[in-house]
Amino acid sequence: MSRLLFQNLSPKTLRPQKFLYLCSLPNENLKANFDFRTLRTLETQSNGALDSFMVEKILFNLKQGNANSLHNYRFRLNPLIVVEVLSHCCDNLQLGQRFVDFIVLNCSNFKHSPMSLSAMIHVLVKCRRLSDAQALVLRMVRKSGVSRVEIVESLISACGNSGTNESVFDLLIRTYVQARKLREGAEAFRILRSKGFCVSINACNSLLGGLVKIGWVDLAWEVYKEVVRAGVQLNVYTLNIMVNCLCKDSKISSIKLFLSEMKEKGVYSDIVTCNTIINAYCREGHVEEAFELMNSMSNKGLKPGLFTYNAIMYGLCKRGNFERAKEVLNEMLQMGLSPDTTTYNTFLVESCRKNNISEAENLFNEMLGRGVVPDLVSFSSLIGVFCRNGHLDQAFVYFNNMKRAGLVPDNVIYTILIDGCCKNGVMSEALKMRDEMLEQGCNMDVVTYNTILNGLCREKMLAEADNLLQEMAERGIFPDFYTFTTLIHGHCKDGNMNKALSLFDAMTQRNVKPDIVTYNTLIDGFCKVGEMEKAKQLWAGMISRKILPNHISYGILINGFCSIGHVLEAFRLWDEMVGNGTKPTLVTCNSIIKGYCRSGDASRADEFLSKMTSEGIVPDCITYNTLINGFVKEENMDKAFRWMNKMENQGLLPDVITYNVILNGFCRQGRMQEAEMVLRKMIEKGIDPDKSTYTSLINGHVSQDNLKEAFRFHDEMVQRGFVPDDKF
Repeated sequence: MSRLLFQNLSPKTLRPQKFLYLCSLPNENLKANFDFRTLRTLETQSNGALDSFMVEKILFNLKQGNANSLHNYRFRLNPLIVVEVLSHCCDNLQLGQRFVDFIVLNCSNFKHSPMSLSAMIHVLVKCRRLSDAQALVLRMVRKSGVSRVEIVESLISACGNSGTNESVFDLLIRTYVQARKLREGAEAFRILRSKGFCVSINACNSLLGGLVKIGWVDLAWEVYKEVVRAGVQLNVYTLNIMVNCLCKDSKISSIKLFLSEMKEKGVYSDIVTCNTIINAYCREGHVEEAFELMNSMSNKGLKPGLFTYNAIMYGLCKRGNFERAKEVLNEMLQMGLSPDTTTYNTFLVESCRKNNISEAENLFNEMLGRGVVPDLVSFSSLIGVFCRNGHLDQAFVYFNNMKRAGLVPDNVIYTILIDGCCKNGVMSEALKMRDEMLEQGCNMDVVTYNTILNGLCREKMLAEADNLLQEMAERGIFPDFYTFTTLIHGHCKDGNMNKALSLFDAMTQRNVKPDIVTYNTLIDGFCKVGEMEKAKQLWAGMISRKILPNHISYGILINGFCSIGHVLEAFRLWDEMVGNGTKPTLVTCNSIIKGYCRSGDASRADEFLSKMTSEGIVPDCITYNTLINGFVKEENMDKAFRWMNKMENQGLLPDVITYNVILNGFCRQGRMQEAEMVLRKMIEKGIDPDKSTYTSLINGHVSQDNLKEAFRFHDEMVQRGFVPDDKF
C-alpha cells in the first residue's frame, strides 16, 4: 500500500519534502529502515523527478521480454528511474538482470549516480555475476567528486527489502585493492565498520595484504586492529600477512609474541609462516637463526621445501659463505628437491659479484644440464661480469644466446651492455646498442643516458655528449644530479670552464641540488687552469649552501694554491681543515711539500716532511720525488742524493723519474762522474734509462766539451731505439 502511495505522488509533491540523509541516521537502524524507497528519496533530491508512467512501461516491456521497445526510452532515462525500475525487480532477478544488461550494452554515455550504480551492483552480485558487478564498482570508485562516504552509503541504501548482501561490501574492498587505491580502501573499510557492517576475513586479508605489499605497515596495523575489534574470525592467511608485515618493518623480534597471541585465537603458523621468517632472517643476515628455525620445522610436522632452501642459500651467499651455500644445495638435492632458476641465480649473482667468471660459467652450464631455464637475471649477471672484465665478445655471445632462447632484453640488460662498451672505449658499439634498444621499443631512462654520457665524456666526445643532453630534453627525460655532474666533469677535464659553469647554472635553475662531488669537480677544474679567484667564489657558494668541505675539497684547494706557490694561503686552509677536525691525507701533505718547493723553500719542505712522518703519515714515491726535485732546483745535489738514499731505506724504490731528476741535476752542474754513478745505480736496480736520461748525459758531456763521451751516449741511445734531438 505504501509503495502505491509513493508511486502516485506527483513530482511537485516530492520536491519540497525534507528527507534525512543516510549519514544522519542512527547506525543500528540502517539495516532495518533503508531500502530502495530511501534510495529513491535521496535520488529525487539530486536527479530530478520520477516519471512513474515510464517506469511502468519499462517494467511492462521487461516482463513481456520486449527488449527492442526499451530503446525508445534510452535518452529519457535518468538515475532515479534506474533505481525505481530495479526496486520493482527485487523479487524477480531475471527482470533486474535484463534491465541492467540493457543499460550496460545500450546506454554507454548514461550519466550514472552512485545510487544507480549501487542498485545495478546489488542485482549483479545477487545473480553471482561478480566480474560484471566489479566493473561497475570500479567505475564508481573512479568517478570524480564522489567521496568514500557517498559510495558506502549508496551501497548500504541499495540493499533493499531483500536484506543485506555483504558480498557487495567485500567486492568494494577488493576492488579498491585491485585498483591500487589502498588508502581509500582502508577508509571505506572504516566507514563500513562505523555503520555496523562487517567485511569477510577474505576481503580483510586482501586489504591487509595490499597495504603490506606496498610497505604501508602502520596503516596495515590500524586496519588489523579494527578487524580484531570487529570480532572477525582470523585465519592463517591473516597471520602470514601480518608476520610479513613485521618482517618488512624489520621487527623480527616481535614475531614470537604475535604468534603467541594468534595461538590464543586458535590460529597456528604453517609452512608459509616459517618460510617468511626464514627469508627475513636471511635478508637481515641472521643465518644462524634461520638454520635454527628450519631445523625445528620437523617438530611442528613441517618439511622444508625449495623456498626454504633458496632463502637459506641466499642468506649464506649474501654473507659471502659461498662454500656452505653449496653444501646446503647438495643437502637439498639429497632430499630429492630439484633446484629452480631462483636457486641457480643466487649462486650466479654471487659468482659474478666476485668476478669469478669460470665459476659463473660452470654454474650456468650445470643449470642448463639440469633442464633449469635461465631468465633475464641469469643472463644479465653473466653479461655484466663479462662487460666489467673487458670480455665484450663473450658478453655479446650470451646476449645473442638469450635472444635465441626467446627472452626479450630489457632496459637493464641493454644498459649493462652499453656500460661495458663505454668502459672499454668502444663508443660506436655503445651507440649501436642504443639504436637497437630504441628499435625494440625499449625506452631509455635517465640511467641509460647517464651511462652513455659518461662514456662520451671519458672519450672526450663532448660535442656528442652535449647533443645527447639535448636529446634527453626532447624525449622528456629529466637530467638528474649524475647527468650534470658527469658533463661538468667532462668539460672541466677538457679545460672548458665556461661550459662547465653554464652547466652548473642550468643544474641549479632546474632545482637539481649540487653536492660536494659537483663542487669538488668545479673547484678542481678552476684550480688546474690557475683561476684561483673563481675557485674561491665556488668555495664560498658551497659553504653558503651548507655543504661542508671534506678532505678532498681541502686537498684540491690547497693543491691549487701550492701549484702557484701561494703557501701562506694553502696553510690558512690547512689550519682551517685541522680545526674542523678533518685529518690531513698524504695527498694534501704532498701538495704542501710541492708548494714549498715551487716557492724555492725546499728546506721548509724538508721540515714539513719530518713533521708529517712524526704524525703517522707515511710518505710515498711522489713525496720523495717532489722533495728531491725541489733540492735539485736549488742545486743542493748532496741533499737531493741523501733523500734518494733515505727513500730506498724506507723500502720505496726510486723510479725512472727520481733517477732522471738527480742525474739531470748533476749534469747541469757538470758533475758527470756523479751523474754516471747514478746511471750505473739505476741500471743495477733494474730500471732502464729512457730518452730523458740520455739527453741529460749527452748535454752534460757537451757542456764539458767531452764530445767523445757525448757521442758514445748518443750511439747507445740510438741502439736502444730512442730518437735523439741532435741539438747539443
